Amino acid sequence: MLVAVTDHAVERYLQRVRGALDARTEIAARVSRAVDAGRTEPGERGAILVRDQERPDLVYVCMHDRPRGELIVVTLWEEGDDPEVPKRFTDVLRRR
Repeated sequence: MLVAVTDHAVERYLQRVRGALDARTEIAARVSRAVDAGRTEPGERGAILVRDQERPDLVYVCMHDRPRGELIVVTLWEEGDDPEVPKRFTDVLRRR
């Protein structure tokens, strides 16, 4: 399956994962491996949640573009008590 990645997902990834040279390619590869390993679950409004294999706290929010046969990574978030980007920063962005 082809994996496409939005600019928003790249930004969110770079905030959380340091040292990525080509974030878009890295995200696509990580999502592809996780999907192959069956690390998916249904999300809201038809989304597919994909949990990273290397960092299980990273959850990619994807949409399936059936006509093109692509899985599009729309955004991602971190779960857990010790995220790379604390919730207080993401909450401020939500208020704007």
